[in-house]
Amino acid sequence: MVGAALVRALQARGHPARGLLTPARTELNLADPAATRDYLVAQQPDLVIIAAARVGGIHANNTYPAEFIHDNLVIALNLIHGSYLAKVKRVLFLGSSCIYPRLAPQPMTEDCLLTSPLEPTNEPYALAKIAGLKLCQYYRKQYGVLFHSGMPTNLYGPRDNYHPTNSHVLPALLRRFHEAREANASEVILWGSGTPRREFLHVDDCADALLHLCTLDNPPDWVNIGTGQDVTIREAAELVAETVGYRGRIVQDLSQPDGSPRKLMDVSRLRATGWQPSISLRDGLRATYQSFLSEKAAGKLRE
Repeated sequence: MVGAALVRALQARGHPARGLLTPARTELNLADPAATRDYLVAQQPDLVIIAAARVGGIHANNTYPAEFIHDNLVIALNLIHGSYLAKVKRVLFLGSSCIYPRLAPQPMTEDCLLTSPLEPTNEPYALAKIAGLKLCQYYRKQYGVLFHSGMPTNLYGPRDNYHPTNSHVLPALLRRFHEAREANASEVILWGSGTPRREFLHVDDCADALLHLCTLDNPPDWVNIGTGQDVTIREAAELVAETVGYRGRIVQDLSQPDGSPRKLMDVSRLRATGWQPSISLRDGLRATYQSFLSEKAAGKLRE
């Protein structure tokens, strides 16, 4: 999803497709350090943006913790070290808002990293992303390379993953409410209490922010990327229901976990560099639902 958004943003800025390296898994296995290094040495990119990751919602993180920490550690290590060996001029690593403590002061500043325990339901993923961030920080400190990181909040948009149990909250809700409307279901079950608050950023805004960071001569080691605004999970569900035209009841399943009570980014550091988002949650959801319908009709829905 993020990679596709970056390609769209770069092409909109006039970068020809032939100048962009977007190897598929069949072309490059990021779990293979030698293959990753050899690819980077052969291609000699000026910039590497590390958007590849194993991602998912609470259910996926709880079900596959070993895969989440292993796969994301391997991706970060192989691409960051391989870029250093290949003398890549600049690396931008993508992390996540879940790197911050479960009970971090809200909104979360970059300085609250590693100040208290992580949220248990996504700790394996968070630890791998913290390791990638720290790899960039220390390679920059020791070797003088321009390796830095961006920490996006919860993303959504075209080409999201709509798996019924392993996806993130917004794509899961879009699919659930769409199917409920199609089936004329009287109610939709919403996990947890609905009270946790989450911040959502459209993936096209994220791509724009990432490319903005790549124009900075001396970017921060890591910087939060978000809107600085959040909503409750219940409010998000009601907005999704409105977007897809579902008019039944929303019922809370209190037996399911809530996750972190709140994860709002302090985005003042990024705003100070001159960037701000342009897509509202309501507009972004409308556009994303249209993408969902198009992808579903074409048989290209990621799930």
